[in-house]
Amino acid sequence: MPTLEPYVDDVYLWKYIPSLTLSIVFTGVFLVVTLAHLWKMVAKKMWFCTPFVIGSFFEVIGYACRAGAYNATGSLAPYLLQSLFLLLAPIFFAATLYMVYSRIVRAVHGGQFSLIRPRWTTHLFVFLDFSFLSVQSNGGGLLAKTKTAKIGSYIIVTGLILQVLGFIGFMVCCVVFHKRFHASRERRNTDLPWQSCLYMLYLTSLAVLARNLYRVVEFSMGTDGFLQVHEWPVYAFDASLMLAVMLVFFVWHPSTLYPHGVRPVPASALASRSASIEDGRDQRESMMELTGMETTFHPEGNATGNSDPGLRYKDDESRGFQLKDWFWPAKVWSLIKHRR
Repeated sequence: MPTLEPYVDDVYLWKYIPSLTLSIVFTGVFLVVTLAHLWKMVAKKMWFCTPFVIGSFFEVIGYACRAGAYNATGSLAPYLLQSLFLLLAPIFFAATLYMVYSRIVRAVHGGQFSLIRPRWTTHLFVFLDFSFLSVQSNGGGLLAKTKTAKIGSYIIVTGLILQVLGFIGFMVCCVVFHKRFHASRERRNTDLPWQSCLYMLYLTSLAVLARNLYRVVEFSMGTDGFLQVHEWPVYAFDASLMLAVMLVFFVWHPSTLYPHGVRPVPASALASRSASIEDGRDQRESMMELTGMETTFHPEGNATGNSDPGLRYKDDESRGFQLKDWFWPAKVWSLIKHRR
């Protein structure tokens, strides 16, 4: 029967003996769902979901370390590893949610309805998350000394609160874009399931937010608080919520934005491509006029072998097949003779 062991002298890392059964069960469940996410990411080629898969593996490692701590409550390694990986996993989940929002906005060409430009959304919120994580890490370093432990706890709580506020800001961006785009005419020009993807973001974001609030309360209560000395809140307010995030994300996967496996081309790129095609046609028409040849465009395309599918000579039907139609030196010589 395992017993609660001190790390050094009277310092205990754990306030309870971690449940081996719960740790193994959640490790197995997280592993299965993680492999499912990995398969879908590769099958759909949704490489931007890589941080989400990494965060999922962090959950697996975190609860595996809790299982390893069952018989080693006095060992520092499993305690630090489970704390680190379970702390980092939601940040990687959040990074993917930021990228999903950006892709929803770009897929429906709705950048003008977003509070923040899509290209900057991910960079901004990921930067904020890791900045707040750095604050928490600095606070964690002060917990090692008795004199600075209280200050360190306050710093950690401050970092967690800032992280919560930053995530609320992201959710506000989602809601504002949803209301603006839904009220616009542009929404009629797309048949993509953008609303279902936004609802997925709402559900997963609320779960991540609830988990972060749990951590704020946990550290605010101190090392002897109720949430620190009981294990069940970890599974009720952290493990279960993160598992819900993974399941919801899998069911309403952002790959539905690309039903044919091809990402929508931005409107600016389409306009630029169309302008380039028109410029090319104008240049070819000008060249033909310089050589004295009359041209006309047919929507059916050219049936006589001309390289431009919409360009043909007026007398193509009457002159039949000629060698210069297929042999380019003969074609050049014909143009020179005609010019003379």
